[in-house]
Amino acid sequence: MIGNWTTWKQFPSAERGEHVEAPIGQGVYEVRDTSTGDLMAFDAAANVAHALSALRKPPARAWAKLFGGDRRVFRAPDMEYRTCAASSVGEAKMMAQALLGRRQVYWRGKAPKARTANYAGSI
Repeated sequence: MIGNWTTWKQFPSAERGEHVEAPIGQGVYEVRDTSTGDLMAFDAAANVAHALSALRKPPARAWAKLFGGDRRVFRAPDMEYRTCAASSVGEAKMMAQALLGRRQVYWRGKAPKARTANYAGSI
């Protein structure tokens, strides 16, 4: 069973000893930029709290970038997050795919329509 989305929460600062308030189990998370509302991260995870915490940590070693360890690191003051718990990882992944599909439909509707000229009877 899929739960409800939490309210948007300010991303905690590790320097101040704050912790992520998220399900330790499976679910979906969404992270956005506080000032613009732009989506920064979205995914299904087996451990939502761990996945959100990993967004703040830089790769362990500089050479890790050569082997695919180059992931984006976000600054806590600039972002907020919300989560949605799920009863299984499969359910979380299905929910994430459904939400991505909805976003694509939404953005396709927002895209400017191509203008076509009407050439009827121009011969």
